[in-house]
Amino acid sequence: MTDTFGEYLKQIREAKGLSINQLASLAGISGSQISRIENGLRGVPKPATLRKIADATGASYDQLMGQAGYLPEQGISSNGSPVPDWATSKDKRDFRKMLEDDGELMFDGIPLNKEDKQRIKDVLTGLFWEAKQMNKRKKSDHHSDNPDQSV
Repeated sequence: MTDTFGEYLKQIREAKGLSINQLASLAGISGSQISRIENGLRGVPKPATLRKIADATGASYDQLMGQAGYLPEQGISSNGSPVPDWATSKDKRDFRKMLEDDGELMFDGIPLNKEDKQRIKDVLTGLFWEAKQMNKRKKSDHHSDNPDQSV
């Protein structure tokens, strides 16, 4: 495993035989953005950008998301908390979709700093898994109340 996401991206790009400009063109993002990511001058890209990179390189989107710290690779969420045992692949897909919103997070028209964004992400992660679990309980309770109803 590489030390940084930038190194990981560079390995993928080089393994595909792509220059920075070729990857940029295929992904529809700037070459300078890719260069900054690879050189550690820019943070981890947003999930929507990772999707473009995955599509352009044929790399696994899940692996890119995991390497970037967005997606639980080994049952650990991006904020360090475990992914619930009951979480299905559909639940994990829903979680990835929630993270893919490409809009800038702002408060009173001012973009949030990295620490505030991470706090919001942590809270959203907890709320997401809690809501999923409550929904599963409600479905389970509903079916136990109506034993003749088929699933």
